[in-house]
Amino acid sequence: MINEFGGYQPVIDESAFIHESAVIIGNVEIKKNAGIWCGATIRGDVEKITVGENSNIQDNCILHTGKGMPMNIGNNVVVGHGVNLHSCTIEDNALIGIGSILLDGAYIGKNCIVAAGSLVSPGKKFAEGKLLMGTPAKAVRDITEKDIHHQRTLVKAYRELANKYKKTEKHINK
Repeated sequence: MINEFGGYQPVIDESAFIHESAVIIGNVEIKKNAGIWCGATIRGDVEKITVGENSNIQDNCILHTGKGMPMNIGNNVVVGHGVNLHSCTIEDNALIGIGSILLDGAYIGKNCIVAAGSLVSPGKKFAEGKLLMGTPAKAVRDITEKDIHHQRTLVKAYRELANKYKKTEKHINK
C-alpha cells in the first residue's frame, strides 16, 4: 500500500522493488534498486524518510520519525528482518542485524555492522567500520574484509531476489 499523506506522495524510483504487503506513507523517498519487503512499514507522516540506492528493508521492519528528526538510510544498506528504526542515520554499506532497534538521533557510520538484537540508544554515534553489539550497543571490534564481503554479498543477493520477485511473483485470490 502506497499512500499520500499531508500533501506528500512517496517518491519511488521505478527500478525499486516494493512488495505489495509493504506500507509506504507520506514523505518517503525510495531510490534506485532499493527493495522494500513483505510487511515493512515506512511511515513518513512526521519527517522525511530516505532509503538509498541498492538498500533493502526486509520483512516486518518499522521506519518512523519524530518531529525535526528525519531519517536517512544510505546506499547499499541491509536492514534485517524485524528491525525498528526511529529518526536515525545509517551511512553507506552498513548491515543492521535482525531484530535490532535504533532510536532517535542514532548514527551508524559507513561499513558498520549492528549485531542482531542490538539496541542503539538515542543520540549514540558510531564511527566508520565497527561491529556494534549489545543492549545498549557498544563497538566491540573493527570490521574485517570478510565482514565487508558478507555485507556486499547480501546486497547483491537481495537485488537478485527482488528482480526474481518482479518477474515471477503472482497474487493468488482464494
